[in-house]
Amino acid sequence: MGPQLLTAFLVIYSMEPMKQQSTLQPFRTLAAPASSRSTLPWCWRSQRVLLTGAGGFIGCHLAEHLVRAGAHVKALVHYNSRNDWGLLECLPDDIKACLDVLSGDLTDITFVGQAVRDCQIVFHLGALIAIPYSYRSPRHFMDTNVMGTLNVMQACLDAQVSKVIHTSTSETYGSARYTPMDEAHPLHGQSPYAASKIAADKVAESFYCSFELPVATIRPFNVFGPRQSARAVIPTIISQALAEETIRLGSLNPIRDFTFVEDTVNAFLKVAESSQSIGEVFNIGTGHGITIGEVTEMILDLCGRQKNIVVEEERRRPTHSEVNALLCNNVKAKAILGWEPQYSLTQGLQRTIDYIAQHPYRYKTGTFNI
Repeated sequence: MGPQLLTAFLVIYSMEPMKQQSTLQPFRTLAAPASSRSTLPWCWRSQRVLLTGAGGFIGCHLAEHLVRAGAHVKALVHYNSRNDWGLLECLPDDIKACLDVLSGDLTDITFVGQAVRDCQIVFHLGALIAIPYSYRSPRHFMDTNVMGTLNVMQACLDAQVSKVIHTSTSETYGSARYTPMDEAHPLHGQSPYAASKIAADKVAESFYCSFELPVATIRPFNVFGPRQSARAVIPTIISQALAEETIRLGSLNPIRDFTFVEDTVNAFLKVAESSQSIGEVFNIGTGHGITIGEVTEMILDLCGRQKNIVVEEERRRPTHSEVNALLCNNVKAKAILGWEPQYSLTQGLQRTIDYIAQHPYRYKTGTFNI
């Protein structure tokens, strides 16, 4: 009858501020919005999912897709006194009404264990991700990304979950030793962030090898799209292109493989659905590289603007920490998952420009976001 029924456990953790402090309790009976139920994949209906990092950029998009697919979604967000849910706040009201939001912290093993308890599928996206901030607070990154991942894996093992989808990053590869970069490319921790994610990946791998925990790892390349904060380079460029006289950036020469968020979310779902993904790592990217300078020119053209581009030293990474090239080899994802990108860079940029133009108040162009 097709892929196994997936029951997902979503614990959401993010740097973004989040909303309601929910008590830990069994899932409520949740249903997808009536307008979206009839055309959705049958395998997600009524499945229990835990999503960590739900208040973050990719997490909020994944949460929305899972709800529309009929899953019961627990969304873990980082506790804050404002009772704010981060980017989940941007979702339509009918989607938010279907989420069971839990406020807590991945470094609290008791909280994580209780959150995982009645889940079958766990998407683990929760992490600290801002590379410049990792230079200032490396210990915080190790605590959250490494110990947080250990807590998630141990809780999933104890709860005998059906599958864990662990989120890595292309930053774990460091500067390319060859391109395109496949899953066998050496790992190189060129920032505290990258080092923490390499360690987290190895924690996930160890639980698969040592305890047969059904873990699959997804390694996205430079995701972008609507709702992304100006911590990332594309929203930084777009928000300045729309509101400032000058585009202020760091290095213009690094090459990146920019992947639209809708394509990335589709890859998460395919990794979860595939019976062949357990114990595997999958690169998710387009296979096409572009320099930061070139993508800046593309954005200016799409915005119909002409602006000076200024390189600021404070925005540069330390010399040996700069990752010069990230270019994805996605052959494995295509062969095993049947995944391939559906959006061109131009299409994704236009969607992102439209979103930022409609929500300028969400972007502070006068400060250096980390």
